[in-house]
Amino acid sequence: MPIQKNEPARRLKASPKKDTGGPVRQCAVTRESLSQDELIRFVRSPDGVAVPDVSAKLPGRGAWLEADRAVIQKAIKTDALSRAFKARTSMTEGVLELIEAQLVQRCLGLLGMARKAGAVILGFDQVRAYLRKDAPGYLLEASDGSEDGRNKVHFLAKAMYDSPKVAGALTSAELGMAFGRERVIHALLQEGSLSDSFGTAYRRLTGFRAAPEIDWFSGRDR
Repeated sequence: MPIQKNEPARRLKASPKKDTGGPVRQCAVTRESLSQDELIRFVRSPDGVAVPDVSAKLPGRGAWLEADRAVIQKAIKTDALSRAFKARTSMTEGVLELIEAQLVQRCLGLLGMARKAGAVILGFDQVRAYLRKDAPGYLLEASDGSEDGRNKVHFLAKAMYDSPKVAGALTSAELGMAFGRERVIHALLQEGSLSDSFGTAYRRLTGFRAAPEIDWFSGRDR
């Protein structure tokens, strides 16, 4: 039976890319060969527990699963990692929540790097002023922000640029944590490598947390 992955209204799809010869791994559940950017690496501890390694930096042999909640659940149900590691392997407790937390931290870390690099615009008026003179890399709208405010930002961007990218799965408190403030509702990442890296990390996050911007704007920004 095919896996029922996150429905299209929740998850962002990876953008089509040219073949750059980058690392490709096979998902231990779907058997599909995917870019590492679309997968979660797991490593097996000496006591036989598989732990997620979102940054893919932990030592040891790894196994890979597609970055999607339903795929991870299928791996648990079918004991897929025992087969992948050729040894009895259990998943660490609360693995789905742990993966989501690691992916959130990855996104926040990249946003913090962008802030230090001076590549971030914060605030409703400041974001709109920037949009009037330059294209955004990513518009950041807090998931708990007001519909009116985010619509005004998005529709201005949409009127001036083709398919502005929006990330709306992070809360105002999480955005505030990334930018050294209590709360942030509206922000903008300038175009560049950090914006590209954030987009990659954010797409993986939406395999575990809903991407509300798709519903907000009826898919017109994608």
